Amino acid sequence: MKRYDLITPEGTKDLLFEDCAVRRSLEEKLSVLFKSKSYCEIVTPGLEFFDVFNLNSRYFPQESMYKLVDNKGRLLVVRPDSTMPIARVAATRLRDSELPLRLYYRQNVYRNKPLMRGRSDEIHQMGIELIGSDSKRADLEVITAAIEVLASFENEDFRFEIGDIGFFREIVNMLGADDNTKEEIRSLIEAKNYPALNDILDSVGDNNITKALKQLPRLFGGEEVFDKAEALVDDEKVTAVISNIRNIYNCLTELGYNGKITVDLGIVNKLDYYTGVVMKGYLQGYGDAVLSGGRYNKLLAEFGYDVPATGFAVNIDAVAKVMKQSHTYTAPVPDVIVYGCDGFEMEAIKYAMKLRVEGLNVENSVFATYEETKAYAERKGIQKVICVGRNLTEATLISGGVKNGK
Repeated sequence: MKRYDLITPEGTKDLLFEDCAVRRSLEEKLSVLFKSKSYCEIVTPGLEFFDVFNLNSRYFPQESMYKLVDNKGRLLVVRPDSTMPIARVAATRLRDSELPLRLYYRQNVYRNKPLMRGRSDEIHQMGIELIGSDSKRADLEVITAAIEVLASFENEDFRFEIGDIGFFREIVNMLGADDNTKEEIRSLIEAKNYPALNDILDSVGDNNITKALKQLPRLFGGEEVFDKAEALVDDEKVTAVISNIRNIYNCLTELGYNGKITVDLGIVNKLDYYTGVVMKGYLQGYGDAVLSGGRYNKLLAEFGYDVPATGFAVNIDAVAKVMKQSHTYTAPVPDVIVYGCDGFEMEAIKYAMKLRVEGLNVENSVFATYEETKAYAERKGIQKVICVGRNLTEATLISGGVKNGK
């Protein structure tokens, strides 16, 4: 007896009519936005060699990836991320292209997360990558594009957070702890798990550095955050990081999104991946970030192409879920249905094609009789039925009956 022929694997789902319509609408909207900024679309394979993700920094633990073997015995993975394959392409096929490269994508990523209940292992993403510039201008271009994306969803309660991974990195490097301890501290700050964070820092020691790290999850808010951060540690590198993110924040306030842009120096995701400014975007109605990204200046060097880069990804599935809460989907109803009498089936199809050229939404009848076709049209709300035979018969369906015509 088959056990799994009627269900989808855990972490996946079928997308039906409304889901598809909302997703396509979001894709079209973001594609227009990205193209207007001179970003070109790129598509990478759904299957990549394991080596693409098995870099020195181990950005993705191998247990989080779906793996398989090709016919030569080589280890493959189902793409868990879009940025790293794009980095591979930039370092190889696009290596001789003039910089900066502006690329955008819309594709699925697959991540195995067995410990997360209600998870989605298959995530549809869209995003941009700006490769080849480490300038403030590049940071502002990508950050403002991310804010424009959130604003385009017509959700007035969006929230955008910026931080700088360098703030945490510089402080934790003063701690003198081993890499495993640093990673544990990072994950606890990211989760804003204060009790566990305090416990591990107490075990490390009681000094200005541990006190500063305990305060990190609370460094969230407006411009006042910068003064609080500067008071925690007296260090030239830390001061430089704060000055940079303060400058960017002040620039963003000119966009006019008052109260929607905040500073969060506790954004510490992927310590070995990001190198500078990081960002997250949220929509009312979804409990996690729908947009995330930042600067990653060391990633392409691992593919032999040492150029800086920055970008972000949007979880289209998450945004679609929010959009469905505020938008009612109505399945399109054809303008007309065309029925072909026996022996006139091809004439009916050709007549339907003619109507479509004229701009109508036309359905071909597959019923055996004209009466069945009219009954179907009435149930579906199709207002006009055309019968193609020796003569052309047109019926307009009205409430309570049928109005015939020629």
